[in-house]
Amino acid sequence: MSRRFPGELPPTAGLPLRWRDFLPGDAQLGDTLAQLLGTPPMQLECSGTSALRIALQTLQQLQPQRRVVIVPAYTCPLVAIAVHSLGLELRLCDLAPGGFDFDHHALTALCDTDTLAVVPTHLGGRVADVERACAIAGRHGIFVIEDAAQALGAVDRGRSVGLRGDIGLFSLAAGKGLSLFEGGLLLARDPDLRALLGRISRQHIHGDWRWELRRSVELLGLAACYRPSLLPLAYGRPLRRALAAGDPEAAVGDVFPLQIPQHRVGRWRRAVGNRAATRLPAFLDEGRARAQRWNARLRELPGVQVHDDPPGARGVWPLLMLRFADGGQRDAALRRLWTRGLGVSRMFIHALPDYAYLRGIVPAVDTPNARDFAARTLTIGNSPWLDDARFEVIVEELRAALAP
Repeated sequence: MSRRFPGELPPTAGLPLRWRDFLPGDAQLGDTLAQLLGTPPMQLECSGTSALRIALQTLQQLQPQRRVVIVPAYTCPLVAIAVHSLGLELRLCDLAPGGFDFDHHALTALCDTDTLAVVPTHLGGRVADVERACAIAGRHGIFVIEDAAQALGAVDRGRSVGLRGDIGLFSLAAGKGLSLFEGGLLLARDPDLRALLGRISRQHIHGDWRWELRRSVELLGLAACYRPSLLPLAYGRPLRRALAAGDPEAAVGDVFPLQIPQHRVGRWRRAVGNRAATRLPAFLDEGRARAQRWNARLRELPGVQVHDDPPGARGVWPLLMLRFADGGQRDAALRRLWTRGLGVSRMFIHALPDYAYLRGIVPAVDTPNARDFAARTLTIGNSPWLDDARFEVIVEELRAALAP
């Protein structure tokens, strides 16, 4: 009989909150994170999606004649929703074969004088080749927005991700390294662009006590339930219901409303995040150390690619990304592990053109490498509760799925 463990592990590694985080305190979260991570001041928004909207609106002020935004064909559906919500034209770039980064030959062909922005993505905390994207974009005067939603604290050649492009954005959503339940951060190295981001935010974003009350209650629920003993109720049961109903999109939370809430983050949630942020660097270092141990074991599996950082980069590890030789092996592994409560899951179910609810928002273009990545990849949550015994069960089940 397969070995069972009590509780449920999350599919990502979020920083657990402590009761002291909820006491009144300093609310300068953006400044605190900037000091901890060695960046210019960060601008706090109510979500990563809202941050992306603010970034695009700011760039529209600078280049109003440009209407095209190029994004990876495999990324969060919220990216496509944000672009569409501003009336901009979404253009999809396929991935490089076997990876999550842009196919840079395809990116070169897609860029033109109508392009406002290119959005390279640091997927799953792994560091993308933003420098090459910047070189391609620079030939046409195109802005670069680094989507580092899953990579707060990652470093590329000695400095934070988000600083090679014109604008960087991070997410503080549930399950991220640092969470306000929902939140986002904007970063720009140019002081004039930082000032304009702030002006656009003040112009478009206002307080909304209803949304802030909702997010505050959700944050309290996250703090209470983000632990193995309660995650079966908050995460495990909904996951299993969705999978039993044949709805993997609902299982991973890929279906989002087309209306994007935008409001100011209240002082209390900012203070909670500010207090918790002081533990973030140590938490990320512990996650990196665990990931290196787990990666060494996973690389022993035949035909499995473990996605790692490029030379000179030091990503964060909310999860491990594994790519199998074919989709059948990946699916066999998921059948063994997805409902076992060990944090094994998928990231985004489809390439963007394959979400039915995004038809009319996402262009129907062929992106074979993105579809292949979606079909052959699974993830393992690198939470602090993933111990040696649980990890060995994951390895045993992966080995069994890979057997002829």
